[in-house]
Amino acid sequence: MTDDIPEIFERAGCEGALCVRPLEGDAEVGLRADAPVVPASVFKVQVALEVETAFAEGRLDPRERVTLRAADRTPGPVGLSLFEDDAVLSWRDLAVLMLTISDNPSTDALLRRVGVDALNATAARLGLTGTVVESDLRTMLDSIGEDLGRAGWEDAVAWAAGASADELARADEQLPSARALDPARGTRTTPRDMADLLRLIWTDRAGPAAACGRVRDVMARQLTRHRIAGGFRPPVRVAAKSGSLLGVVRNEIGVVSYPDGRRYAAAVFTRSRPGADEAAISRAIGAATARAVTTLREAGV
Repeated sequence: MTDDIPEIFERAGCEGALCVRPLEGDAEVGLRADAPVVPASVFKVQVALEVETAFAEGRLDPRERVTLRAADRTPGPVGLSLFEDDAVLSWRDLAVLMLTISDNPSTDALLRRVGVDALNATAARLGLTGTVVESDLRTMLDSIGEDLGRAGWEDAVAWAAGASADELARADEQLPSARALDPARGTRTTPRDMADLLRLIWTDRAGPAAACGRVRDVMARQLTRHRIAGGFRPPVRVAAKSGSLLGVVRNEIGVVSYPDGRRYAAAVFTRSRPGADEAAISRAIGAATARAVTTLREAGV
């Protein structure tokens, strides 16, 4: 590990964990690479792999139309969560929304179709021993509301709209101890597991080649470009999936590709300290990844 990577996270006001590896070989730069972390929306890469494998194996028709009823959709800050009306899309278009804008309703619809158990079985098959998905997103959000003393997520949102500043401050103090934000109790992974997952996807060893290729292609279209991609400039290319949760967790995993053909899988996870700046943490994710990749390239990897 390079000595300045911990300082990058420290200056940004967060704890950091990182694993950066070339797509082949044993070299790596790591910081707490085997520590359990909260993946947030990074786990959507696992969902995409499972769904695309079902497409490739003929177990699910990617063009089948799916109705997502407005009343049943999972809450979220973007995409279908904001729609007033029922939406009808294909399974494969739901996968695009999930990876490009991190759409929550699309994720839960896909996850209901393939099942949480299938994701965990695939993680075990791939040797991702520190990775476990505990629930869909709606269940996870409801657990946060419950841990804040409310009936569920929607009740917590309604309560917050009328709460006093002191009440909101107390809720903010409680939030980091919620089950969903504790890798010992909620959905979890490690930086090494996610770097290894990317290596397997990028070398067609995670599943059918068509499935791996589709995940790679859609990850390259992610809208978020200010984390890992912020540490690099063209002609270097980055395909990634970000994840954030309630201002506490900010993550990203992705593959950095150089024109000389060398490619690097990066998995970066952060946890904010009180008062930390979101933009600073996003920049730190890019800067730490760039420092790790530079270290590997200078070593000839």
